[in-house]
Amino acid sequence: MLQVKDVQKSFGHFQAIIRANLDVRRGEIVAVIGPNGAGKSTLFKIISGHLKPDRGKILFRDRDITSLEPHQICRQGVSLSYQIVNVFSRLTVFENVQVSVLSRLGKAFDFFTPAKGLAIDETEKILDSVGLGNVGDRICGALSHGEQKVLEIAIALGSNPELLILDEPTAGMAQEETSATIKLLERLNHEGLTILFCEHDIELVFSFANRIMVMQQGVSIIQGPPHQVRENREVREAYLGGA
Repeated sequence: MLQVKDVQKSFGHFQAIIRANLDVRRGEIVAVIGPNGAGKSTLFKIISGHLKPDRGKILFRDRDITSLEPHQICRQGVSLSYQIVNVFSRLTVFENVQVSVLSRLGKAFDFFTPAKGLAIDETEKILDSVGLGNVGDRICGALSHGEQKVLEIAIALGSNPELLILDEPTAGMAQEETSATIKLLERLNHEGLTILFCEHDIELVFSFANRIMVMQQGVSIIQGPPHQVRENREVREAYLGGA
C-alpha cells in the first residue's frame, strides 16, 4: 500500500533524514521506532505531505504522491493524527468530527447551507465507534488528554482513510487509557484499516505491531517482524540497550 524509497530531508545544515526506506502492506500494523531525533516524525510529515523530501519517492497504492499537498494526499486515503493534540478546542466533540466528514464530502465551503443538519448519522457512527458517542455535545477543551487523543483518531476517521498514520498515539495517557486506545486500534485494523505508527513504549510496540522499522540518526537500519528486530544486534546496540 505504501512505499518510501530512499527519502532524504535536511533543514539547513542539519540532515534530519539521511536515508529512509519503508513499506506498509494492506491490512498491516507497522511501527517505526528509534531514539529521539532519529527522524520518525519528520518521516511521517513527509509521507502526509506536510514536508517535501529533498530526494526520494513516496508511493501510495503504486501512485507517486511525493509532490502532492496534504489535502490531496488525505483525499487519496492517507490520514495523519499528530503527536501533539490538534483539535478545535472551542467546538464540541461532535462538531470536530463533523468538520472532517463535511470536508471529505465537499461541503466545507458550502456557505449557504447550515452545517448543523449535515452528516449527522455518519458523524454519530464514528463517535460511537471510538467510544465518544456519549460526550458528543461536550466542548473539546473540557475533555481529558486521553479523550482528546481518541478524538483526534475520530477526526482522522472522518476522512475515511485506508491508511491511518499515528504519531505517538498513546503519549501522555494513563495505563487504562492506553489499553483502551490499543483495543480500539486493533478493532479498526480488524475492520480493514491499515495502521502506521511510531511510539516510545517499546513493550507496546512489540506486542502490537506486525512489523517494525527502526531508525537511527536519520537512517532506517532494519524492517521486519518483531522477533527479527528484537534479535538484531545493531538494533540492540543502537536502541534497546545492548544484550
